[in-house]
Amino acid sequence: MDLSWMAWTWPTAIFFIVIFSLLVGMAVWEYARPGGHPRVGILRFETTRGDRLFVSLLGSAFITLAWLGLIGPSLWWALALSVVYAVGVFRYV
Repeated sequence: MDLSWMAWTWPTAIFFIVIFSLLVGMAVWEYARPGGHPRVGILRFETTRGDRLFVSLLGSAFITLAWLGLIGPSLWWALALSVVYAVGVFRYV
């Protein structure tokens, strides 16, 4: 199988490994403790763990794209900001 047309770099591979690991971790967590106890946070609607993961991943994508467009290609601070955002989503949403 020739995958030379793809630009697989270590950062790209790590990105997909982290996303895959998050999905597997959430699946294991849901299997161990079904339901996830939906709760109503600051957005005033009921969310589950999966909803909060989706919102944090989507928001992190927008943070990264905005960082690329406004600041430049050094993404370490965007990563830190995305982690802080994800923690906030899981805690308050």
